[in-house]
Amino acid sequence: MELKDLYGLGAEKGAFARRTEKLAAQYEKLTGKKPEGFFSASGRAEICGNHTDHNHGKVLVAAISCDVLAAVGKTDDGVIRVHSEGFPPFAMQVNELAVNKAEYGKSVALARGVVKALKDRGYDVGGFTAVTESTIFRGAGVSSSAAFELLITEICNDLYLGGKLNKVEKAIISQYAENEYFGKPCGLLDQSGISLGGINRIDFQEPASPAIETLSAPEGYTLVITNTGGSHAALTEYYAAIKAEMHEVANCFGKQFLRDVPPEKFYTEIPALRKKVSERAILRACHFYEENERVDAAAEALKTGRTADFLAAIEASGKSSLNCLQNCFVPGSSEQPVTLAIHISDRIIRDGAVRVHGGGFAGTVLAYLADREVAGYVDAMRKLFGQENVFTANVRKYGATRLQMEELL
Repeated sequence: MELKDLYGLGAEKGAFARRTEKLAAQYEKLTGKKPEGFFSASGRAEICGNHTDHNHGKVLVAAISCDVLAAVGKTDDGVIRVHSEGFPPFAMQVNELAVNKAEYGKSVALARGVVKALKDRGYDVGGFTAVTESTIFRGAGVSSSAAFELLITEICNDLYLGGKLNKVEKAIISQYAENEYFGKPCGLLDQSGISLGGINRIDFQEPASPAIETLSAPEGYTLVITNTGGSHAALTEYYAAIKAEMHEVANCFGKQFLRDVPPEKFYTEIPALRKKVSERAILRACHFYEENERVDAAAEALKTGRTADFLAAIEASGKSSLNCLQNCFVPGSSEQPVTLAIHISDRIIRDGAVRVHGGGFAGTVLAYLADREVAGYVDAMRKLFGQENVFTANVRKYGATRLQMEELL
């Protein structure tokens, strides 16, 4: 394990040492003991495959070089205590696992959901204390909630299960916590991207055992994520509508998920579908089928070193999200910062691509562009959306993991 595999080629041992020393001091002040170890879970970037996972589709996703970092120690009192910089601390008993809707959207709900999922699988989980701080860009749609879930899952996996859980199991457990305890109906993309590490093509046709192909990121290109503004807090109904409308179309064929409806059958039946579902639902189903093809095309381009074709697939994904999926602005709203960011990006970028990032409607856009264009692009986006809202990132090799400190310092 090397520092560059976690935080990119520009990672500095001194900066990392200061982070861990600060957390260790906070942990010792709180508990009177030194931490037993350090754990890290990254953010993630959705490269291609926008809103396909919840209908058992395909995605291209990467863990990226920002993380939530924790100093951790085991306890014998059955209480999980988490002190996160910038958030209220919480404590929960590992035997108090009922869903509490008052906890929706709160970190304690994620921890409670993870423990419930582990116990439902027959695992015995006890207490621990964690002191955390995060470099995951707030408001940038890189899945801070999924990172926290994976962090808790990996801490439990390491301290109590002897590392028995594989990466897919950790992702599924974390998704359960977000769906059932946090109140967010997400697919499995976020958790899988963080759990696996690296850049991966994932086929969710069988969600419990997805097909995973690990790929190499193109050299000489950097991810730039721009937070265009707007909160995701009031947008759950819009995210849910995408999933629901795709299910509506699938139901017309007697199926629950679009993946179980052959694309040629769907396209043949569009005239009849117009009498049963909305045109928007049909367009969203078109996006699903065509996005799966784009994921395959992007993955194949990466494998064969055709970077231009890889970028073309990402750009086409963005156009489909705008025109078919229709998740680049809130319906009926004249505020359209995501659409503006995409349009301005297309004017600036010469060797790269841009698309909405993640759930959409508000929030972020992702650009994948040549290193020589990064400085100019970042400067332009910061002038438009603010210095604090534009972030660069690299693909990170490791997902949620216990850090091997003797190798990193």
